[in-house]
Amino acid sequence: MREIVSIQCGQAGNQISSAFWSTIAGEHGLDNSGHLVDTSESQRLDRMEVFFAEASNRKFVPRSVAVDLEPSTLDAIRSGPQGDMFRPDSFISADSGAGNNWAKGFYTEGAELMESIMDVVRREAENTDSLQGFQVTHSLGGGTGSGLGTLLLTKIREEYPDRMLCTYSVLPSPKVSDTVTEPYNAVLSFHQLVENADETFCLDNEALYDIATKTLRIAQPDYSDLNKLISMVMSGVTTCLRFPGQLNSDLRKLAVNMVPFPRLHFFIVGFAPLFAANTRAFHQLGVQELTQQLFNPVNMMAAANPMHGRYLTASTIFRGKVSTKEVEDSVVTMRTKNSPYFVEWIPNNIQTSICNIPPAHLKTSATFIGNSTAVQELFLRTSNQFTAMFRRKAFLHWYTGEGMDEMEFTEAESNLNDLIAEYQQYQEASVEDEIDEVYDDERQEEEYLAEDAQ
Repeated sequence: MREIVSIQCGQAGNQISSAFWSTIAGEHGLDNSGHLVDTSESQRLDRMEVFFAEASNRKFVPRSVAVDLEPSTLDAIRSGPQGDMFRPDSFISADSGAGNNWAKGFYTEGAELMESIMDVVRREAENTDSLQGFQVTHSLGGGTGSGLGTLLLTKIREEYPDRMLCTYSVLPSPKVSDTVTEPYNAVLSFHQLVENADETFCLDNEALYDIATKTLRIAQPDYSDLNKLISMVMSGVTTCLRFPGQLNSDLRKLAVNMVPFPRLHFFIVGFAPLFAANTRAFHQLGVQELTQQLFNPVNMMAAANPMHGRYLTASTIFRGKVSTKEVEDSVVTMRTKNSPYFVEWIPNNIQTSICNIPPAHLKTSATFIGNSTAVQELFLRTSNQFTAMFRRKAFLHWYTGEGMDEMEFTEAESNLNDLIAEYQQYQEASVEDEIDEVYDDERQEEEYLAEDAQ
């Protein structure tokens, strides 16, 4: 088995993960306490071990580590409907909270808790036959998810350098802002994510909120509605890891197909079908309609419009009884139709995977992962807000008071600006540029040889 250990960090990370465990437990036929109740399809059990460890008496326990610097969120999970599913000693919390301060999560409060967290992570890793990697869910705006979350990434990278590390990161969005120090926390986190993560799925509350209100027609969506959307995407992305499919892809295969340059590993994700409950009768959920929805900017779960950039690579994951030929044909048609939005110097840059088992309550569904240069919009917005505050040294004393140095802010800022510049460079690159470079090199070589001959 290729197991994955899930780490949920901070309030947002824990709430998203709760929705994720609830979704995939239903897909695998488990009840709220982790006992197997639905054995109608043997395929459900084939790869159960990837996310769940089997305990005695047909009980399955999630391979998860739940971390927070204040106990309230973890207490809510413990006393909630799924409380009996998790191992009691996989919940680790401190008492004080990070107070929306990245430095507290990364340097002081978080660092004190680090050893006990790593003990549980090691225990989970040792309980696997062949560990594939880790997935971390966190948000970058608060203190715990950003500070402690990125500290965890650096520690895991040190101990397990050859394992895949993927993160589901909720980025700050322009319209939905919870805290005033969001830009600082996010930029300091990006600095770590660029260096230590292998794949980062970018989500943001504004895009999720728009989908909930405009597409799903929910009058006043709350966080549980948004978390449900994220859990659908996470379930889709991990489908090929959890079920035997026609085209199996694991985290490493996904990364090899999706990441052309190691620093550019920030993905935009989408899901189909999305429609209001009362319009179900008007939708024909064939491969064609699913593919059209997937490439529609409205379905993207980050507030970056792919039409403003170009796709370096993309991946589509279809679920349900669909024909491979139909999937291939509709994706190729879509690729041709949107050819201006794909870079032409990476041929065959769309990967397709198919899994026969549909999600609960749907006959077919599809998930989209795109590595688009438009993701720089997310970084650019945060960078501009960061610069405006940092120039005036606003709120800086909260960070320096925890032992941070101003140089760290400057480094993080320049690293993020480099990342934005890299995305821009590859957005503008064309095949002609490459050919011109080759010709220039050859011409220079000929000139050197001629000078030598003289």
